[in-house]
Amino acid sequence: MQKIVDYFFEINALKRIKRSGSWIAGIKDPDTIAEHAFRTAQIGYVLAELENADSNKVLLMCLFHDNAEVRIGDHHKIMARYIDTKKAEKLATTEQLKNLPPKIAKKIENDFDEFRTKKTAEAIIAKDADLLELAMQAKEYLELGYKGKQNWLDNIKKHIKTKTAKKMFKFIETGSINNWWQKLKKIT
Repeated sequence: MQKIVDYFFEINALKRIKRSGSWIAGIKDPDTIAEHAFRTAQIGYVLAELENADSNKVLLMCLFHDNAEVRIGDHHKIMARYIDTKKAEKLATTEQLKNLPPKIAKKIENDFDEFRTKKTAEAIIAKDADLLELAMQAKEYLELGYKGKQNWLDNIKKHIKTKTAKKMFKFIETGSINNWWQKLKKIT
């Protein structure tokens, strides 16, 4: 049990590790890896349901996809040019999972490997969820005045694969972060 608890304490650090790419765009207090994973998982689940895929598998891929960043950090695209992040993520994930019971560790590792290869419908959907979350975060920062995030939206748009994610992206791109609560004012 101690190893399992240690694993959870380690993963808890994701709540304190900031996403590094946003610093380049001038954001002083960017979102954390945990915040990113949380919304990615929710997007992934809904996206999988809409795409008639295994939503539980997508949910798990999204939930665990960035856990290695506790050990290796969140490398933005410029940093990643100089570091083999795929190799580092694999090693960190393998070592982290040694704290979990073998059956559970194997399941998570298989899902992690599937996510990285992006060859199954579920892996493609999970990656689209990851990208949609990044797009939403970029849109939020854009509307808060960080103009450097437009480039992120433009790049993300090129990499989305599923039909449903492409539709969602259009609403992210053209919508406003305030739409959800503006509509609630009309109710009261």
